Amino acid sequence: MPRPRPATAFRTAFRTASRTAFRAATAVLVLAALAPAHTATAATADNTAAPVPRLHWDGPCAQGFECATAAVPTDYRDPRGTPLDLALIRHRATDPAHRIGSLFFNPGGPGIPGTAALPAVYGLFPEQVRRRFDIVSFDPRGTGASTTLHCFPDPAAEQALLDGLPAGFPTAADQQSAWTRAYTGLARHCADNDTTGLLAHLSTADTARDLDVLRQAVGDRRLTYWGTSYGTLLGAVYANLFPDRVRAMVLDSALDPRAWSTGRTPRQRALPPFLRTGSDLASARTLDAFLERCAAAGPAACAFAAGDADATRARFAALLERLRRGPLAPGTPAREVTYAFAVSTVASMLYTAAPLPGVPDSGWAALGAWLQQLWTAPDAPPAPTPAPAPAPGALSGQAQTLGTLCADTVNPPAGADYPALAALAETRSGAVGPYWVWQTQRCASWPSRAARDRYDGPWDRRTAAPVLVVANTGDPAWPYEGSRAMADTLAGARLLTVDGYGHTVLGNPSACAAGAQERYLVEGRLPAPGTVCAPDRQPFAPPGA
Repeated sequence: MPRPRPATAFRTAFRTASRTAFRAATAVLVLAALAPAHTATAATADNTAAPVPRLHWDGPCAQGFECATAAVPTDYRDPRGTPLDLALIRHRATDPAHRIGSLFFNPGGPGIPGTAALPAVYGLFPEQVRRRFDIVSFDPRGTGASTTLHCFPDPAAEQALLDGLPAGFPTAADQQSAWTRAYTGLARHCADNDTTGLLAHLSTADTARDLDVLRQAVGDRRLTYWGTSYGTLLGAVYANLFPDRVRAMVLDSALDPRAWSTGRTPRQRALPPFLRTGSDLASARTLDAFLERCAAAGPAACAFAAGDADATRARFAALLERLRRGPLAPGTPAREVTYAFAVSTVASMLYTAAPLPGVPDSGWAALGAWLQQLWTAPDAPPAPTPAPAPAPGALSGQAQTLGTLCADTVNPPAGADYPALAALAETRSGAVGPYWVWQTQRCASWPSRAARDRYDGPWDRRTAAPVLVVANTGDPAWPYEGSRAMADTLAGARLLTVDGYGHTVLGNPSACAAGAQERYLVEGRLPAPGTVCAPDRQPFAPPGA
């Protein structure tokens, strides 16, 4: 399968930013590049003095799994100071007589709770991995059922601040101003209500130290780890903080750690993080591949197909133009779909190329069906449907994500011209570009103390065992180039390529890749350099094809 590349016609259709906006964005980049560099401090904390918790696997849990709670230090500079709680989950090895140890899994996000993710994806792990390892996950500090950052007295107060913001990202000038004000307010609330000091200790480096304490708690001498998406950064940080404690590590769909955290050059440093990593370009490439594959599959397999690839691209461009003029009202009962919501949904639905068993509306065929539903929807918006009130005690997804996201990255400051940066992104990557810019604009006003524990490198400390990086060539979130950079940056790492589409190989299965991962995790054998696998199923292919 050739690696996807955007067609010239597709790029041209969405390059709507003016030359003035491009020049303004460039000026922002030059000015921001003059900002002083952050110096890493995470390596100064001492992990050896942290008490090792005793785990009692008797908490309420999903069927077939066991749950526990572990107390770890809030601040590893004060390892016997105020603790916080981590929620854990595990599935025992199905062949206990031949059990090797524990494999820790992090699903990424940041902010995805492992206690929810592991039951959902457990069946996707290779059989020998499930047989030979207890598979363990946890809610990273600040997320899920672990100790979280309390920015508001209740969910309703947060909803009152963020209510009315556009779904996805802001487009019009008034929306952009409201977005900026709201997230400036969120940052202020989090800073003002941080009575425990947790805000300064939510970085991935802090979570890596938690992971090392949990490794000791389950009795493993060295860590066996599987991280997907943002979980690859956790693996890379752990590997460089504790290189002698790595037994085996699979990093599935990796980011470029230098580009993400600080940027590789002063000019790159001035860009928002997702532009530094090329996530916008990855989305654009994969979207174009989707439209091309959709056209080739025809309307029987992809409802949005409009003839050949150029005609299908033209239909998508026309759909976006309709959405720019106003929202559509698909479905029964009709629900309002705006331009930004549609673009954001498309970007996320590219993650799974083929349907996953038990996961409704997954796969590119489902994306084609949804786009066709929009195509045939009336232009007139329905009567506004009020958002459901948050449940009492509901967890704050915004603060849980931003606590780590903003701690780990250098971002253009609040005074930067984010509308110009969004225009720059649209110029280079089309409709999906601004979506990626506005995700980390939420960090522009985040309290500076959050970066106290950030790990900025070095990234090339030699580990006790080599790391295996796995990636799809057509990843729509972290581009394949990021996984290649991760493999090149980590000392002695090996890259396993899957010539397919979708975000994470775990979520887009390949029996070839699964076999290589089994042999590596169980026996310590790396695949041969340059190994390329195929996915089990191509987009739009019928089951069994």
